[in-house]
Amino acid sequence: MKGQPPQTVPAFQDHQQVIFESMIEGLLLLDEHGRIQLANRAFADLFGITSDIRGWTVIEVLRLHELAALVNSLETQKQVSGFEIKVPGPTERWLQINAAAIYNGGGKRHGTVLVFHDLTRLKQLENARQEFVANVSHELRTPLSLIKGYAETLLDGAKDNPETATRFLQTIDRNAERLRLLIEDLLTISELETGRVRLNIQTVALAQAVAEVLEDFKSRAAAKGMTLVNQAADLPVRADPGRLEQILGNIVDNAIKYGRAGGTVSVGGRASDTGQVEVFIQDDGPGIPPEALERVFERFYRVDKARSREQGGTGLGLAIVKHLVQSHGGRVWATSRPGCGATFYFSL
Repeated sequence: MKGQPPQTVPAFQDHQQVIFESMIEGLLLLDEHGRIQLANRAFADLFGITSDIRGWTVIEVLRLHELAALVNSLETQKQVSGFEIKVPGPTERWLQINAAAIYNGGGKRHGTVLVFHDLTRLKQLENARQEFVANVSHELRTPLSLIKGYAETLLDGAKDNPETATRFLQTIDRNAERLRLLIEDLLTISELETGRVRLNIQTVALAQAVAEVLEDFKSRAAAKGMTLVNQAADLPVRADPGRLEQILGNIVDNAIKYGRAGGTVSVGGRASDTGQVEVFIQDDGPGIPPEALERVFERFYRVDKARSREQGGTGLGLAIVKHLVQSHGGRVWATSRPGCGATFYFSL
């Protein structure tokens, strides 16, 4: 009819729907009775919802009493910001919710809008940071306490006995070296995690690289009566020579430390069907419990904490290996049967 405005409401609603569905935050719109009128795709993905939930209440859909209480609290306050809840389940998740009551022109509550932000990753990073700081503090405390204790004893007069002084100084030197190795490994982890490590990728002869690493560890192995065996095929691999040596060295060092005295450590490699080369380092020590296989590459994780510290490990060697292999585009894993040794693999 002449003089009537164009019908733009459907187009506006379409645009509104597109905006809601493109949001990365979960959006929930409730009516004045607390029943769901709109839930966008991000909200459905956040809670794993696959059915139509319009007309249901929050408590009926999510069974989260804290969230229902938040909706009810908007009867007395118009807006709530930064409300956090923990969502139980197989994988624990944290959500931050901003909520506001919607009022019509007459001042009557017309509905509620809730926006959900997934904080799970941030919480995981914060927990990892706190755990890392706690672990580093613990690792530093023991050698520092020993160094301080023995130094104080020497100052109190033990230095007058040459035999005792020598033994104490050896302990101080050993723990100072442990601190040096720990700091070096911490710096390496930091460089790897922040992407500051630059790789000089070249074609490297695998058998030759393995031979050079085993030569470096020959005296360490001999001290335990162990035999080092190079089973690596004469294959070319694309890697940073120095970092490949570090990867092999860390795993071989681990195998010698925890392998059986008088046993064998074998290093080999073969071409896989995927076009990569799989390298293995195998020992015949006590092995690794099944529940620990996925965790041995975590920072500061130790299968046997007392024995690991006695052996002088920093708890970061395998974490460094994992980062270095991944920076080469490969992956790292381990297999073991308790009592039958362990085998570590990585691909290039």
